[in-house]
Amino acid sequence: MSGKSFEEVMQRFREIEFHETFDIIVAIANGGIIPAAILNQRLNTEIQLLKINLRDPYQKPKYDSPRLLSPVDFNFMGKTVLLVEDRIKTGATVQFAIDLLQGARQIKTFAVNGNADYALYNEDCFKFPWIV
Repeated sequence: MSGKSFEEVMQRFREIEFHETFDIIVAIANGGIIPAAILNQRLNTEIQLLKINLRDPYQKPKYDSPRLLSPVDFNFMGKTVLLVEDRIKTGATVQFAIDLLQGARQIKTFAVNGNADYALYNEDCFKFPWIV
């Protein structure tokens, strides 16, 4: 699996333009934590975690469908949400998260790689520079 340099990915984080002002960043844990933290530094916006799991560390499906591992314990009602994931392959986990966040005023998706409202890349899988 090919990779990208940390600097190359960070340049994309610096260049991406958002068309909304977000009230909250919601990271899908675990993959969305690092991208959400980078966006948090740039946007200076509250960050929360949604603990959802579908795949094992080798990216093989672990369950038939995504599962919520702990309750949603933050207020998102009426807020504009930036939902952050590292990679969107099938979209199942992101759709599950969107369903959990019903009641938000607006939800926009962000992915380092994949099909999202905002994405740094949309290409074949590659190793993220922060994964050892």
